[in-house]
Amino acid sequence: MSAATIKLFLTNGEAQSLRVAEISNWNGKAVAAPRTELDALLKREELEKPGVYLLVGTDPDSGRPATYVGEAEIVRDRLRQHSGKDFWVQAIAFMSQGENLTKSHIKYLEGRIIEEAGKIGRFLVHNAVSSGAKLPESDREDMEVFLSRVRQLLPVLGCDLLVPMKPGATARPTPELVCRSKGLTAHGQRTAQGFVVFKGSEAAAQLRPSAQQRAAWMIDLRNNLLQTKVLVHDANCLKFAQDYEFTNPSGAASIILGGHANGLIEWKTAAGKTLKQLEAAV
Repeated sequence: MSAATIKLFLTNGEAQSLRVAEISNWNGKAVAAPRTELDALLKREELEKPGVYLLVGTDPDSGRPATYVGEAEIVRDRLRQHSGKDFWVQAIAFMSQGENLTKSHIKYLEGRIIEEAGKIGRFLVHNAVSSGAKLPESDREDMEVFLSRVRQLLPVLGCDLLVPMKPGATARPTPELVCRSKGLTAHGQRTAQGFVVFKGSEAAAQLRPSAQQRAAWMIDLRNNLLQTKVLVHDANCLKFAQDYEFTNPSGAASIILGGHANGLIEWKTAAGKTLKQLEAAV
């Protein structure tokens, strides 16, 4: 991803309040606000234009981060229609500063955002199917550039929907690590947000007796991962059906081993060096 200079305007002087984001030499703009400031957001003249928008919050059934991705020829009018959705706490809208986005453009962008969010798997996407739109080759390239700016701005606005779980090519490389115990093998890697366990990794089918006393939080998380099918039953173990990012390596190791674990010691390189040793060397 190319370097960028981002201009972030806090309309009320508060980072979590209504804010406007732009990138140098880009004809797009983002406007974001918490649900409590929806009235102020709807008064912004930028929302009179075509654009794509995200409603961001937490799914009440699974507890997972959730989003609704939409498009509209007049963003303001569409956002007014979403008051009945109770899961979302923040709205983020992207539009052009000129008159460059057509209905086909925004439908294409909506489809691409839904597609990427589904592949990355950080969020539950409430509208996981999009009609999308076919565009001429040159327009597709323009919209892919627009999408690259959306990827850059979303984390700045507090949403990691399109942040890959595995470090990108431009990030500082981190080694792939392995956690093994009693015939189980799991693979993972440090990330900027925590620690990702890769799809296909194995986890203990049964909890250790000590889990009830020392790791009650882990039981809740494990049950949630089973309920949302991140973890699935496979022969004599559980398997990760997708990449999943934990907040830290110990949380990941605890789920894999079925009880309280120190991830800095349990995660090792192929040569046997622990994560603790790796980070101490740095």
